[in-house]
Parts: sequence; structure tokens; C-alpha cells
Amino acid sequence: MLKVKDLPLDDRPREKLVLRGPQSLSDTELLAILLRVGVKGKSVIELAQELMQKYSSLSVLASLSVAALKKGHGIGQDKAATLVAVFELSRRIASQGKFMFNKKITGPKDIADIFIPILRDELKERFIVLCLNSSNKIIKDEVISVGNLNSSIVHPREVFKVAIENNSANIILMHNHPSGNPEPSNEDISITKRLVEAGKLMDIHVFDHIILAGNSYLSFTEARII
Repeated sequence: MLKVKDLPLDDRPREKLVLRGPQSLSDTELLAILLRVGVKGKSVIELAQELMQKYSSLSVLASLSVAALKKGHGIGQDKAATLVAVFELSRRIASQGKFMFNKKITGPKDIADIFIPILRDELKERFIVLCLNSSNKIIKDEVISVGNLNSSIVHPREVFKVAIENNSANIILMHNHPSGNPEPSNEDISITKRLVEAGKLMDIHVFDHIILAGNSYLSFTEARII
């Protein structure tokens, strides 16, 4: 077994990153840095290579939970938690970066393009409030519920508290359907209509409610539900 410390200094992942920049590292080398150390009989680079071969790509690896990652030989709680945390940070940074530089939101497709890659592999339903400024650019996104969407856990006060705190001119409601079916339930429609009416009282326009499901989406505005 060739250990990392046996490699020339310039070829060790951490040193290579410092000297040449992250773009010079392969996916396997970047993964090895996150894993930190190997296991008995296997160097950290070999362990990273085994993970890459098993899951075929970083995108597949990034969709796994701690429990799923722990099934791999040599991946314990600490390594699995580190990987999940890093991939989640990457998703959030990518999302926030798109907000910062994104053009004016002109319709639901703009929202779907941003959030489908982030929520596509989510196993739980997340209800999110998107706050827009007067130029219809997203200034804040906040998850207010995780689990099942129902009236007992999504209240107008939670939605509009986020909107008021961020001086929103308009808001967009959004949640994902892990089932892959974008069709709204009767409860989805009922909650949305209640939020639209509450928004009128506070002079905050509920611009749309978008359901994301896999690679597809449904807009309540386009479907004339609201």
C-alpha cells in the first residue's frame, strides 16, 4: 500500500492544492482531502478511488445520506458526516451565488432552473419562502417547514414573518414533492389560497406557488390555481 506521505511532496493532494490550486486536483484527490485518512490496508487515496468507482460520480455521491455512506467499507460516522456536510454546503453556496447574480425573475422556469438541482434528490418535503425585492430579484430563501405539508405546520405568520423581516415586495412559495408527482393536493391548494388572502391584508403579493418534483415543476399561477 502506497501511503500519501510516500508520494513526492508536490503530488500529495493537500500540498498540490496549496501549490497549484483546487482546479489542478482530480475528483478523487479532492475527495481524499475530505476523507483525511485511510483505513487499515487502504490509503486515503485508494479509499477515495474506491468510492468514486462504486458511486460513478460526485453527483451520485452527493445525493447519499450519512446512513447510506456508512455502508461503504472504511466509511464511518465521522467521514460520512463530513461528506454530507460538505455537499450540503456546496448546494447552498451554488444556490446563493445564483441568487446574487441571477437576472430578474420573469417566471416560474427561472425558479425551477435554480432549485431543481438543489431539491431534486431531497427525500423530505421542504416548504420554502422566496423573498423578492422591487426588481423581482431573490434576496432571501428560507425553509419554514420540513416533513409533510399540512395546515398544522405551515402558518401565515411564519411565511409573512420572513417576508416582513426582509422587506419583501413580493414572495414566491415553493415546496418539493419527493414522490416525483408535481400535481398539488387539495391541501396544497387550500393553504396557498389562505396565504394569498393573508398577503393581500399585509400588502405583500404572493407572486406564485411552485411545486418541484424531480426534473419537472408546476406553477400555481400558470395553472391558474391562484
